[in-house]
Amino acid sequence: METVIKQSAGIDCGSKELVVSFGQLYMNSSFNCSNSKKFTNTTKGFKELIQWINTMHNEDVSVYYVMEATGVYHEKLAYYLVANDCYVNIVLPNKVNAFAKTCSSKKQDDYQASKVLAEFGCVKQLDLWQPPHQLYANLKQLTREKHQLQQELTLINNQLHAEETKAITSLSSIKRMKARSKLLEKQILEVEKEIVNLIDKEESIKERIENVCTIPGVGLQTVVTVIAETNGFNLVRNSRQLVSYAGLDIIQKISGTSVRGRAHISKRGNPHLRHCLYFPAFTAVKYNLPLQNLHNRIIEKQAIKMKGYVAVQRKLLMLIYTLWKKNEPYQLPIKFLDQPVEAALTELD
Repeated sequence: METVIKQSAGIDCGSKELVVSFGQLYMNSSFNCSNSKKFTNTTKGFKELIQWINTMHNEDVSVYYVMEATGVYHEKLAYYLVANDCYVNIVLPNKVNAFAKTCSSKKQDDYQASKVLAEFGCVKQLDLWQPPHQLYANLKQLTREKHQLQQELTLINNQLHAEETKAITSLSSIKRMKARSKLLEKQILEVEKEIVNLIDKEESIKERIENVCTIPGVGLQTVVTVIAETNGFNLVRNSRQLVSYAGLDIIQKISGTSVRGRAHISKRGNPHLRHCLYFPAFTAVKYNLPLQNLHNRIIEKQAIKMKGYVAVQRKLLMLIYTLWKKNEPYQLPIKFLDQPVEAALTELD
């Protein structure tokens, strides 16, 4: 009998059901997945899932529970498993989809998806998932809520402007639009106040945020969004990984002498990170000399302004990560200390 070296349970999570497949990887690199079962997506179903796995697994080898980070249906199960000392891996859907293309089966259903996850967990070295810090989880919810409220406010203000400009207007519609606009403005202020109150309760985190905010062009809301979306950089090993997670990594397709694709950012990562760095990049180019020089170099080389701003976004993200880890304020590089800042800003204006 072959020796088992790794075991995993692939879990396809739905709103009401969990489809689970149990797989084992052997010493000769062969993989076997012969058992699959459905469970309800409830606490009772979670208990039955663990009991079912315990009846099949090799007690000398740990079991890894693997699931995709799609929607929110996997969250309760993930928290329950960690609370019961289980090893949990939460993986990105694009990685699983790419791996599924290498599998022999052409069938596509929940059972096959769970089998792919089980095999993926066995053959890949994955990072263990840990529940996010409660503060970061709360900040993530609040920053996303604020972003949504701001989008709704922009939409209603545009509609209000259009209604007021028309030849034939409806006074009752305008009245309701103004009321909704005021309500949204009030809720945005409430969210901002709640964010500040949460930060004030954590002195160590507040100090780090204040240090990062010393970067010209970077404000409180930008820093809070970045640390909330990255869980305080807990699983970030280096700046390259962070840039890739934000979707700001550069990809280019080159093959032989005929295929030379244009370089562009992947946009495969977290869109909230890219959005929160968009406007700070414009401010940083105006008031931060090193980033201003970076922006100008990119424009001289590429002749496309937006590429310069994207490069500044990348640099800002890396600066935030570095200052957060070091817990130090921003310092202008020595070679820029003697430059006439006012003159440079006047030229930009």
